[in-house]
Amino acid sequence: QMPVALIPSFLFYCLVSGITPGPANLCSLSAALRYGKKDALKQWRGIFIGFAIVSLISVFVTYIFGTVFQNHIGVFSYVGAAYIIYLAIYILIPKKTVEGQEIKKDCNFFTGLLVQLTNVKIMIFCLTALASFVLPYTESLWGLLFVGVLLPFTGPICNLTWIYAGVSLQKLFQNHEKLINVMMSVSLVLCAVSLVWR
Repeated sequence: QMPVALIPSFLFYCLVSGITPGPANLCSLSAALRYGKKDALKQWRGIFIGFAIVSLISVFVTYIFGTVFQNHIGVFSYVGAAYIIYLAIYILIPKKTVEGQEIKKDCNFFTGLLVQLTNVKIMIFCLTALASFVLPYTESLWGLLFVGVLLPFTGPICNLTWIYAGVSLQKLFQNHEKLINVMMSVSLVLCAVSLVWR
């Protein structure tokens, strides 16, 4: 069982990891800026489910392999970085319109799900949370599973902040769309670089 004194550190780790820029947060911001709250929340549901899947997989990986697996997580960083670069380029590509309305096929549940299932940031987050804050105190599957079930309520909840920030900045985005798209693309590229540059 995790010591009570360690809980504030664990919660702070979850907050910092969840609120800082990453692929899911930047994609949510982009979706909210482009399409508004309703469509961004459709994508968010995919983000939440994707996070839950990654968290549960991390529980079983941690349970089976323990801290040994954490030493090899860097291999996945390159795959994640490649996908983040793709997202950065995708944001810069002008979207097709039908009678002046932008096609919203890139803002749905499955987009959010895919973003999270390829998001190395949350893979590292989940594995580190379990290996650093839980595994030293219990190797019980139920103990790991308890924390694994709680983790999806950290990152995706912080992600809502980015959605509502995007909704409130929609008018600004409409007036400066190209500049904001460039800034978000550059931010994603920096995320990708931070994954592989250690």
